[in-house]
This record gives sequence, C-alpha cells and structure tokens, in this order.
Amino acid sequence: MADQDTTARPGLGAGRKGIRPRKPRTLKQHLIRRLLVVIPASLLMIVVMKTGWLDMAADRLTFNKLAWFDNTKLVEHLRVLVRHNGMTDEPARCLVFLVNGDDPPTAMRVDVMAKHTEGCPHPDKKPQQLFTVRVDKVDRILTTDAGSPGVFHPMGS
Repeated sequence: MADQDTTARPGLGAGRKGIRPRKPRTLKQHLIRRLLVVIPASLLMIVVMKTGWLDMAADRLTFNKLAWFDNTKLVEHLRVLVRHNGMTDEPARCLVFLVNGDDPPTAMRVDVMAKHTEGCPHPDKKPQQLFTVRVDKVDRILTTDAGSPGVFHPMGS
C-alpha cells in the first residue's frame, strides 16, 4: 500500500501502477469541448428543419392507414406533401386548405389556397386558389390539378 498515491482523485487512476492521475480540466477546456458538440448539433438541426426532413419524418411516423379518414390529419399530411413535392413556393404557414363538406365520406376535394396576410408574401392581395386535391380515402389515392387546372393527375407521395 505504500506505492499508492493518496492525493489523486478516486476513479482517475489512483492506486494503479504505471498510470498517472489526470489533471482536472480547466474551465476553458470544458467550454471548448461543450462548444465542439453543441455548435455542430445546432447547425445540423437547422439544416434538418430548413430542408423539411423533420416534417417528412414526423409525417411518416404519425400518418397511417386510419389517418386517411381523419380530415385534420389528412390536411396536415397534404401540407407536408405540397411543400415537399414543390407544388408551391408559398410558406407552409401561408397555405389554407378548404375541405368541401358536400363530398361523400370516402372521398373529398380540398382547395389549396394561399393567404396573403402579414408574414406571408404580398400581404395586400386577396387569397388565391392555387390548385385542388382530390382524395380517395378508401384506395388512398391523391390526385391534383396543380399546373393543369381542371385536369387531374396523380400526386406524388
């Protein structure tokens, strides 16, 4: 027991032969190590949010077969798809989805509108209809007339 260094902190090599105890980290070293982790992680989160990967991942996790019959979940799914597929350049917060209440329960039409209020492009203009999305809830098929008004084609999902 005479070989052991009693001044070293436990767990840092105290009492083991051939291992020198570590010096405690300085505040500067501690801050630098924290910043080397926090800054890249923050930048990665910003990139993930700006590219829409986070929205797409959340949509894939939460939107299932039963969600096709829940209009609220379906509209949120459409909001993600419209932005992800590049069907409009409007920010997601400036899109309004109007669900036609006269449609049968197994199908519906959704008019996608761009609102022009404060915080959205062209705040003085009236809302404009961008396109319509038809939803077949039973077969889970989306068709849209984006780019060709009145002529519906399959919408990428």
